[in-house]
Amino acid sequence: MKASDLRSKTGVDLNKELDELLKAQFSLRMQLATQQLANTSELKKVRRDIARVRTVMNQKARKA
Repeated sequence: MKASDLRSKTGVDLNKELDELLKAQFSLRMQLATQQLANTSELKKVRRDIARVRTVMNQKARKA
């Protein structure tokens, strides 16, 4: 996911994206805790995507 793609989305779309990413992060954390997660790098990717979405949301809020 690129920040330029996120900037073209509306605030509602960004909130939906953030909710989906937070659910994915929770799911990955549970898989890690139960020793079912094969690719641990997914946690890092999701965490960074969450940070990107929150950054774009803050940038849009400052503009308004």
